Amino acid sequence: MRAYRKNRDMFFKIIKMKAIFVLAVLACMVNSTTLFAANSTDAEKDKILSAIEQRYSGKEFSASYEQTSILKALETTETASGKVFFSHPGMMRWEYTAPEVHQIISDGVNLWIYKPDEKQVTKGSAEKFFKEGAGGAFLSDISTMRKNYNISINSADASIIEMTMIPKKKSPDISSIVITVAKDNYNIKKVVTFNSYGDATELLFSNINFTDLDDALFEFSIPNGVDIIYMD
Repeated sequence: MRAYRKNRDMFFKIIKMKAIFVLAVLACMVNSTTLFAANSTDAEKDKILSAIEQRYSGKEFSASYEQTSILKALETTETASGKVFFSHPGMMRWEYTAPEVHQIISDGVNLWIYKPDEKQVTKGSAEKFFKEGAGGAFLSDISTMRKNYNISINSADASIIEMTMIPKKKSPDISSIVITVAKDNYNIKKVVTFNSYGDATELLFSNINFTDLDDALFEFSIPNGVDIIYMD
C-alpha cells in the first residue's frame, strides 16, 4: 500500500513537473511572439519614418492647400485655401487666397502676418506662433518628428499610411497630430491638428512640388503706411 502511494505521489509529481515545463515553454513562446510582433511593428514604423525623412529632409517644396478649422466652443467651421512654401529649417510662407487675402511668413526666427486689405502687419516670434508643430510647421524641419513626438501607426493599406504624433512636451494647444502619407512616394497629403479644447484644423495638400525656392520668399519688408502690431 505504501509502495502504491509512493508510486502515485511520484507519478503526480512528474505530471506536475511536466505541466510546469510545458507552461514555461508556452510562456516563452507567447513572450517571444509578442516581442517579435512589437519588434516587427517598430521596424515597420522606423522604415516609414526613414522614408518620410529621406523625402523631406533638407528639401524645399511648395504645395496648394485647403484648410478646414473646427472651433468646438464656438460651434463654427471655417475654411480657407491658398499656396504654401517650405524651406529648411523653419522657413514658411502661407499665401491665403480665400476667403480673404493675407500672408503668414517666417524666416525661421521672425513671423509676419500681413493683411493688405486692412493695411496691417502683426510681427512676433515664429517659435511661439508655430509651437509644437502647429499648422504643419514640422514640415519645415522633418527631423523634429522623431525628436518632439511619440509616433504610432494607425493604419496602412495599398495607397496610404495614417500615423498619430503625440507631443512629448504636453501643451493644451497641440494634443495630437494625425498625418496621412501617400505610400507610393511618401508625400504627406493630410495633416490634422487637435488641441485639448476639442478644436481641430485639417490641411489637405495637393500639387506638392519639390524644387529650389528663392530665399526672398521667406523675408518680409513692412510697406509704408502699414500699422504694426507686436505679438507678446
